[in-house]
Amino acid sequence: MMKKLKRLSGLILLLTAAWLLLVPAPEAESWGFWGHRRINRMAVFTLPPEMVGFYKKHIEYITEHAVDPDKRRYAVPEEAPRHYIDIDHYGKFAFDSVPRFWKKAVAKYTEDTLQAYGIVPWWIDVMTYRLTEAFREGNVDKILQYSAEIGHYVGDAHVPLHTTENYNGQLTNQHGIHGFWESRIPELYGESYDYFVGRARYLESPLNSAWDWVYASHQSLDSVLFLEAQLNASTPPDRKYAYESRGATNMRVYSEEYSRAYSTVLNGMVERRLRSSIYFTGCIWYTAWVNAGQPDLRKLEDKEVSDSMKRKQAEEEYLWKNGKLKVKGHED
Repeated sequence: MMKKLKRLSGLILLLTAAWLLLVPAPEAESWGFWGHRRINRMAVFTLPPEMVGFYKKHIEYITEHAVDPDKRRYAVPEEAPRHYIDIDHYGKFAFDSVPRFWKKAVAKYTEDTLQAYGIVPWWIDVMTYRLTEAFREGNVDKILQYSAEIGHYVGDAHVPLHTTENYNGQLTNQHGIHGFWESRIPELYGESYDYFVGRARYLESPLNSAWDWVYASHQSLDSVLFLEAQLNASTPPDRKYAYESRGATNMRVYSEEYSRAYSTVLNGMVERRLRSSIYFTGCIWYTAWVNAGQPDLRKLEDKEVSDSMKRKQAEEEYLWKNGKLKVKGHED
């Protein structure tokens, strides 16, 4: 009996190992954790002297918590639509027909419809208002939380695949392109990108700016899909994918050869969208600060995040690791 159990255990281990070799890498969250952290970190250096001291003091917090909204997607049902807008759902001339102001959009399409197909430009506007109020209150917890999360949503609005119902190439037989464009490429080549994007400026209308980012992203969508399809057609399957060690597991990923070729034909698109994300994250922070009356942030530099905020974030971390709510919408 014991020998049979040992043979069975050995067989299970062999089958498990074989299965792990065949499992594709999990789809990355938007920009990947690496990309979102880099966006927030580098945005700090776009700020004027009156702001940069406070943000540099808390740069590790703002960097690390750039990924909180992605973690929350699997614990909070209403979080997912804040990361995208399927603008093509509204027709060929959607940018002319979808009202930019929330109340007008709700009146035309209903809130349920807007939530079903994503609300990222409107949510950026909401978060900018929240950050403005946090500056007015001098609330360090909220300033840091909203700053970190705004960077995430600004980054999302810059991703072409966050503007379409074909968000992961599932409608064009390109499943996996989501993580390929916004995670694999920057993780491989992001260290060589140019992150000097200039000084943040005041935005007259964060809402209009957010819509402009979505428009620019959507204009790049055809290239994202078409160029990968062309590359795929000319690449043997055994050269498209490779296996890399991720912890104790071998995961299937896009090969470095295929990734390099895609990055080349994109002609710097990923870098440009990442740089724009960095610049405009700084602009939103700066705009909120100006709208709040330019409070003296030096008075807040020595204040730390409260214990209650730390407990809240620990709870969110636990839910992310253990809750795994089924995400509706862009299931990355």
